[in-house]
Amino acid sequence: MRSETAQMGGRARLSPEVRRGEILDAAEVLLVAHGGLPLPLEDLARAAQVSKALIYAYFPNQHDLANALLARRFAALLAAGLEDAAAEDHLFSAAQACAALYFDEVAQAGPVAHIVLRDPYMAGRIDPALAAVRDRIARRLARKARLTLRLSAKEAVAALSLMTTIPEEAGRLVHTGDLTPERGRELTTRLIGSSLGALTPDV
Repeated sequence: MRSETAQMGGRARLSPEVRRGEILDAAEVLLVAHGGLPLPLEDLARAAQVSKALIYAYFPNQHDLANALLARRFAALLAAGLEDAAAEDHLFSAAQACAALYFDEVAQAGPVAHIVLRDPYMAGRIDPALAAVRDRIARRLARKARLTLRLSAKEAVAALSLMTTIPEEAGRLVHTGDLTPERGRELTTRLIGSSLGALTPDV
């Protein structure tokens, strides 16, 4: 009987879970390099060293693939403590904690979540469970922003959306090697603090 490590076609036979992970690894790199969806399947198959048919076996369409990538990145953020960070009592500490986690995420994996969430290809196709995670975090921060900064609901959402670009861009520069992690963290902390300070109403 052949084992999991038996050679087939020059490659070891891998479990479905490991093979799926390899496809997602390659898809993350390709997505960041390509900058949008859908991904060229020929390039993905080559990078993952699998056939296009095998990719379709795991991900029947590219919406499924993109949602799997988003689920992976959300799982990493949640495992790092994003829920607890957003639940901090004070806006400043919650915003800084969430920004630090998102910076680390983008610095490590690139802006995968941003691309999937914002790409027109995924309009109306984001997994509802994943959208619920995004919305839950956003609501917690927006509620604190409305109370602390005395903003309307729309203003609070807009302010948080703009501030999200700070850790995202700093993380992106670290991911591409154009900024050191230390400098990226420092810039993220300073710019988030400055942004919140500028929005804080005079007493």
